[in-house]
Amino acid sequence: MDEVVQLRSVRRVFGSGSGAVTALDGVTAAFPAGSFTAVMGPSGSGKSTFLQCAAGLDRPTEGEVVVAGVELGRLSETALTRLRRDRIGFVFQAFNLVSSLTAEQNVGLPLRLAGRRPKADEVRAVLAGVGLADRARHRPGELSGGQQQRVAIARALVTRPAVLFADEPTGALDTATSRDVLRMLRGLADERRQTIIMVTHDPVAASYADRVVFLADGRLAGELAGATPEQVSAHVTGLEARAC
Repeated sequence: MDEVVQLRSVRRVFGSGSGAVTALDGVTAAFPAGSFTAVMGPSGSGKSTFLQCAAGLDRPTEGEVVVAGVELGRLSETALTRLRRDRIGFVFQAFNLVSSLTAEQNVGLPLRLAGRRPKADEVRAVLAGVGLADRARHRPGELSGGQQQRVAIARALVTRPAVLFADEPTGALDTATSRDVLRMLRGLADERRQTIIMVTHDPVAASYADRVVFLADGRLAGELAGATPEQVSAHVTGLEARAC
């Protein structure tokens, strides 16, 4: 199975000398095409730094990150920006929609920023894919939180990215709406072979993934495949206990 994202002995150190902080310490991990992976760990474990390095938002101090066959460390800032725009999708806890634009205009925004004129049928198809075909002309203020997050996911998918990074995508949603969004992400992996890497603190959210990768003190600290929320929670609890 092709690996869409690979981290090879990645270290990320902030600061220098006695004040240096190692956020990632020799992390090696691979994410196959069509897989849905959750990344979890105690507070301060390196989850955010992991996502930023894997997604090309930050450069590691040492090691390599490969996305869609491209080693990110070899790219100029301009080329890296282009790769993130064209090959990587992002979904965050905050929906980050432009309030003055309709749903379809928000979805088409990445294409406009890339210098392409969005095709109406292309944008409508992506919205239909997240269950919002009838909300294309609505602005964010006219949509529920779950619908806004679906628009954000459609916006991330419109460029047909090799990988979709989701950072706490259900953190601002109620329980029922969260489950709807998670089922949709699960369907993207199952039906469209969309590679998804999701950082979360929620064991229930993590249980929707194929596997859960755990971090502690900037290092890999095990993984579980097909885990229940209870199994995920127990593993995190164990990591937290060891850190005390």
